[in-house]
Amino acid sequence: MTMNFLNPVNPVTTQTWTNGRHQVRCVKVIQETWDTRTFCFMAEQPVMFFFKPGQFVTLELEIDGEQVMRSYTISSSPSVPYSFSITVKRMPGGVVSNWLHDNLKVNDELAVHGPVGKFNIIDYPTDKLLMLSGGVGITPLMSMVRWLFDTNAAVDLQFVHSSRAPQDIIFHRELAHIFSRIPEFKLHIVCERSDEMGEAWSGFRGYLSQAMLELMAPDFLEREIFCCGPTPYMNAIKRLLQENGFDMSRYHEEAFGATPVDVQEEVIENAEQAEAEAGELDVSDMLSVEFSSTGKSVRIQPGETVHTAAAKLGLHIPKACGMGICGTCRVPLTSGEVDMEHNGGITDEDMADGYILSCCSKPTGDVVVEY
Repeated sequence: MTMNFLNPVNPVTTQTWTNGRHQVRCVKVIQETWDTRTFCFMAEQPVMFFFKPGQFVTLELEIDGEQVMRSYTISSSPSVPYSFSITVKRMPGGVVSNWLHDNLKVNDELAVHGPVGKFNIIDYPTDKLLMLSGGVGITPLMSMVRWLFDTNAAVDLQFVHSSRAPQDIIFHRELAHIFSRIPEFKLHIVCERSDEMGEAWSGFRGYLSQAMLELMAPDFLEREIFCCGPTPYMNAIKRLLQENGFDMSRYHEEAFGATPVDVQEEVIENAEQAEAEAGELDVSDMLSVEFSSTGKSVRIQPGETVHTAAAKLGLHIPKACGMGICGTCRVPLTSGEVDMEHNGGITDEDMADGYILSCCSKPTGDVVVEY
């Protein structure tokens, strides 16, 4: 007897994640430590969220009626392709981190921009790695570790994490599991002190020092180094390496840096008013910036950015860092040339396709931007 079985799996049209703006839904919230949570996201239509382990996204949020952009590194691995996660530590006075902890819940939707970032292990292949993290700076390195573990990478890895106390060690149980299964992976954790609840700590105690590092990884000068943590932590690491003659071209760090204080940008309704603001500057020296989608244009002084030009016309191009790191302000340049000094917020592929970052792109002549 012939039996006909219906296909139990419906065909799925899968998209691939590319740098840009994407609508996602929170599908899970995990309490990692007492003050750190992981937020997991998916798209309604299946999307393969491939990225380079170590890269980041920028969240587009509305807090107290105002749009706020904030960048977070991805803590999950692209080896788990249909979702991605960020891990956020609640910071005293932190507007976004506290809002996420207090408000973001399962089924909430938001927009994200990305993924971008030069800090990743795909672009710097090596068979001997040293990863150094401090506090919540573990998140991009955890993405890298998960990727190496899931892909059975043949890598000699020394992983050193510094934490305030045992209760603050993010991903502690997962780290212990991963590093117990691969002999070439070695885990070292340094705690400043014991828990406030009195839990003893039998491992390295205090602050990471050269003596500790030599015990953990005697050959640290021979390794490719990835570092992420608070600025003082990374500065101390760099000093240690430089004092020992380390080849700093093999040192990579993730640091968004402090977002610069925004200059109050007056909204000017038309080009005539904008030119009047230029005072005695010779009009022949000014450059034209046209925004083709809105049909607006303005003349700016040499050295001003495309983002500044947009602001003079009352056009709001979203941005987060203002330093060419986050990639949020990416727009297509359809005519003309710019001098763009970015910090990893745009890929070579995007530049080849004609995209620029408006916050750090200064026209060298008349330009047309699609916005």
